[in-house]
Amino acid sequence: MIIKLYNSLTHRLEEFTPIDSNNVRMYVCGPTVYDRPHIGNARPTVIFDVLYRLLKYKYKNVTYVRNITDIDDKIYKASQEKNVDIKTITNEATEMYHSDTLALNVLPVDVEPHATDHIIEIIEFIKKIIANGYAYEINGHIYFDTVKFEKYGQLSNVNERISGARIEVSDNKRNSADFVLWKPADDNFPIGWDSPWGKGRPGWHIECSAMSYKYLGKQFDIHGGGCDLIFPHHENEIAQSYVVNDKMPAKYWIHNGHVTVNGTKMSKSLGNFFTINDLLDEFPGEVIRLALLMTHYRSPINFSKELLVKAKNILNRWYTAIKNNYRCGNDIDKKALDALTNDLNTPMLIAYMSDIVSDINRGQKFLIPTFVNTARSLLGVMTLSPEDWFKGNVVNKKLIEEEIAKRTLAKKNKDYITADEIRTKLLAKGITLEDTPTGTQWKHL
Repeated sequence: MIIKLYNSLTHRLEEFTPIDSNNVRMYVCGPTVYDRPHIGNARPTVIFDVLYRLLKYKYKNVTYVRNITDIDDKIYKASQEKNVDIKTITNEATEMYHSDTLALNVLPVDVEPHATDHIIEIIEFIKKIIANGYAYEINGHIYFDTVKFEKYGQLSNVNERISGARIEVSDNKRNSADFVLWKPADDNFPIGWDSPWGKGRPGWHIECSAMSYKYLGKQFDIHGGGCDLIFPHHENEIAQSYVVNDKMPAKYWIHNGHVTVNGTKMSKSLGNFFTINDLLDEFPGEVIRLALLMTHYRSPINFSKELLVKAKNILNRWYTAIKNNYRCGNDIDKKALDALTNDLNTPMLIAYMSDIVSDINRGQKFLIPTFVNTARSLLGVMTLSPEDWFKGNVVNKKLIEEEIAKRTLAKKNKDYITADEIRTKLLAKGITLEDTPTGTQWKHL
């Protein structure tokens, strides 16, 4: 089985050959946690979950690291607006991210480092950049000197340094493309940590370089994220890591395309801003997941309610085909696997799966176990029994169980107001609860 992936670094489709086949390593940029995750956050989460599933199918040991950015201007702004401390904001947003993506049947990652837990490693990384002559200090700021790094721009092909083009404008910098490694605490952002350069906080880019190095080493196999991260984030990661380790940090750079909603960029002011949680009120998690996979990951996706309805109709057809002959199996369909190994061609895979359904409807029931296992293992859908799907329990069983767990904890802490609010919230969705000696049971009305 040969996996081919499009490498943004070389701009071509390449056969995936891991550095060490006994230890395949992948790092993906995770969310900045200050609010509910939206559908733009969901796309890379689902895409790289599919890649993770594929890698785990072929290789015995796969380490998937996805970070949490829990120090950022947006986080501080949210804490000021809500008049709560930053830790409360980040803890709640991280919990929402986990809960919402769990409803999309995203597998847990192997390591999920938080930036604020790695300040020591970040400071040490910056020290090495300075010692190697690629950074300078001005007014408590530490900047990376892009002019000294001749390879700068190799990922994004940035040839012209345009001041303010997705990079911070500052009179402190020697060159417009230079980027900050460490910022001093000030009145606008008073929170910080002690460092050789005074109290302050790390820049965004340095966080990922330090954390990927700690958990995956000087060089790993795959670095992933949205295409909006190619410049400046991933370009700057390469520069930082290269001057410390004298190596390109990742061998393959994989990026998913933009997400628009009804043909325009998502915006709360335009009323086309969808959070995962909003959509879960109307659609099962696996419908949202399938909708995100119906467009090739490198292409822009125009997300809409119409797309979700189309995805639900596809899953209805799939579940109907196996309803009276439901059997699970262990085999993976080879042609389906061939589609996925061809640069994660999920639209081709979905089309092929629909062809198999046609064969099942024509009486080829022996295909059902392989079909179900393929859908579950590779696409991460059809995780329910047909009975659950058609009864309506498809209203996110995992999410309901998460809410029940929160209610149980609230009751344990004698927070009966929160417990009652959760019960009322679930009842509004048609979910009734019954407390029994063995736990809380639920059913869908």
